Amino acid sequence: MSGNKSFFSLLFNYCIDQHSRIISLTLEHLYISLVALLITLVICIPLGIYITRNEKLKPYVIGMANIFQTIPSLALLGFLIFILGIGNKNAIAVLVMFAMLPVIQNTYIGIKNVTPSLVQAAKGMGMTDRQILFKVELPLALPVIIGGIRVASVWIIGTASLAAAIGGGGLGRLIFSGLSSLRNEVIFAGAFPATLLALLSDQGFKLLQAYLTPERRAKRVLKKANRVEGTEKTESKKILEKMGEI
Repeated sequence: MSGNKSFFSLLFNYCIDQHSRIISLTLEHLYISLVALLITLVICIPLGIYITRNEKLKPYVIGMANIFQTIPSLALLGFLIFILGIGNKNAIAVLVMFAMLPVIQNTYIGIKNVTPSLVQAAKGMGMTDRQILFKVELPLALPVIIGGIRVASVWIIGTASLAAAIGGGGLGRLIFSGLSSLRNEVIFAGAFPATLLALLSDQGFKLLQAYLTPERRAKRVLKKANRVEGTEKTESKKILEKMGEI
């Protein structure tokens, strides 16, 4: 019991004394994660769309992303030192490679799972392939794509702590500092904000995923239509009342 009190006392004192450093490293961790996630989306969503149109390339693209998943993160960080040197650039490159699979896979699955009859109906209306993609397939596939981004964001935030191992920034600095000095309070001061960021990211994308489901979107459209219809009825009633007065 006294050991627990001692740990929490040390943690409290450390957080009070080093609060500015903890906040600074948390923001740096968030910056590294956001940059890596943004680059992942820019590369992987178009790649996922492309392999829906070129099925022969699917095994190679998915296989490449799988290979990046199987390589241990630290080994990949060490290997890229010879190419990108040490620091955040190396860490961001590894995070992008590590997060590719769920985004590519979910983009592919989301588009492929769109009901074929809807695509055929869009073609029958004279839509081009680009219009079908942006007005039919992507809107319907969006919840599945967001699911992949959700997984990728959690992986990126968690793995970003390893950036400190090759001279990068972020909360990993506190974790590695605590490990080297055998100070549990320092390890916890780095691990807790990283865990909190991952949980917040997961819940945020979960809410967005639920918000973008076709059922929820249909309910919003119906509610808006009912509101417009109610407004029109009210205005018509007022006009009729005025005509009656005349």
